[in-house]
Amino acid sequence: MSKTWKEKSTRLLKQARSFLFVVLVVLSFRSSIADWNDVPTGSMKPSIMEGDRIFVNKLAYDLKVPFTTWHLAQWDNPVRGEVVVFYSPQDGMRLVKRVIGVPGDVLELRDNKLFVNGATAQYQPINATAAQEIMRQMGQTATATVLATESLNGQTHPVMVMPYIYNEKREFGPVTVPPGKFFMMGDNRDNSNDSRYYGPVDRGEIVGRASSIVLSLDPRHSYKPRWDRFFTSLP
Repeated sequence: MSKTWKEKSTRLLKQARSFLFVVLVVLSFRSSIADWNDVPTGSMKPSIMEGDRIFVNKLAYDLKVPFTTWHLAQWDNPVRGEVVVFYSPQDGMRLVKRVIGVPGDVLELRDNKLFVNGATAQYQPINATAAQEIMRQMGQTATATVLATESLNGQTHPVMVMPYIYNEKREFGPVTVPPGKFFMMGDNRDNSNDSRYYGPVDRGEIVGRASSIVLSLDPRHSYKPRWDRFFTSLP
């Protein structure tokens, strides 16, 4: 009887070790190579919506020691227009925003229009059909919401402003991005807690590049899948 119990215990211990090893490998992979990030707020609308789960490439810029922000190697840096995940200098929370300024850039907002090194970003209205579809996906009914495309560093992405919301940060700067830091902003310019409030983000706090939406669940409708957003690239 004792021998049988001992054999069972040994077998269970081996299975537990195997399970823990698999868990450690998976967590290490997510920590330093690739991960996903749930998006609970609308600060990146219309590009990213509440309930989107985005893919994060943690090898886009560097290789880190698993479970830390220590760099083993670095081969690239974020550029203007990319969407990145980082730890907020305000409270350490993991956030997703768009890179608006890199070290040395002089940034300014004038009535929500972005100027980088004295040159204005290019804006174009979104056509009515596309705008209606975006509004439908967001569940947005306020007719005062303004949608446009913003061209930054050769990349074009949608932005939105809500003139009916008070926001003192529609006028901002000029500010110069310090060495080793990056200036982040949400695409939802009137409803985003970003570098306008907590300042530029240290390079070492950037987790990786967000490149696509893996899946999307609508929290407004009992987390119903938004199938048309599954496996779509981020602008």
